Amino acid sequence: MEYRDVARKDLAISTKLWTLGESDFKVSDINGTVIFQVKSKLLTLHDRRFLKDAAGNTLVNLRQKIRTMHRRWEAFRGESKEEKDLLFTAKKSKLFQFKTELDIFLANNKGEVPDFKVKGGYGESSCSILLRDSNPMLAHMDRLHSLTTMILDTDSFGLTVYPNVDYAFIVALVVILDEINADRSGED
Repeated sequence: MEYRDVARKDLAISTKLWTLGESDFKVSDINGTVIFQVKSKLLTLHDRRFLKDAAGNTLVNLRQKIRTMHRRWEAFRGESKEEKDLLFTAKKSKLFQFKTELDIFLANNKGEVPDFKVKGGYGESSCSILLRDSNPMLAHMDRLHSLTTMILDTDSFGLTVYPNVDYAFIVALVVILDEINADRSGED
């Protein structure tokens, strides 16, 4: 992926809430320039999301594993589904949770200790992405609520990615978190 800045990166993520068969995200910088798009195919055996750059090239595809208790998602390089192109897996930390927490394992991590942790905030209106289960914080996301988002039937997030962190990776984690939360609330 390798989208990094030496300075903090502020991004906006927006999505249309009610679509038939597809769910699209748009990720832009503070100037409104689209950096990434997330295209979804919902009416397939595996829920799949494709993180694309502004030119439409697929960087990562996210795929939900079926028949797992912890809602496991896998991220692969490009459009591949091959094990050799696996980048990371994400799963719910515990089977039953009041606040969503995800454990993120890089492809070479076969252990029990996650490489990264996503911790949801109160009412799932925010989350923090941490290195392992402690500080430093790598990114922070807040759900934005406004009259415009309600009228246009959209969902918007403000995302701050701290210096030297791959923001494509962070966007992929936010998309997975949103999908897991949508499923828990019966929207999926």
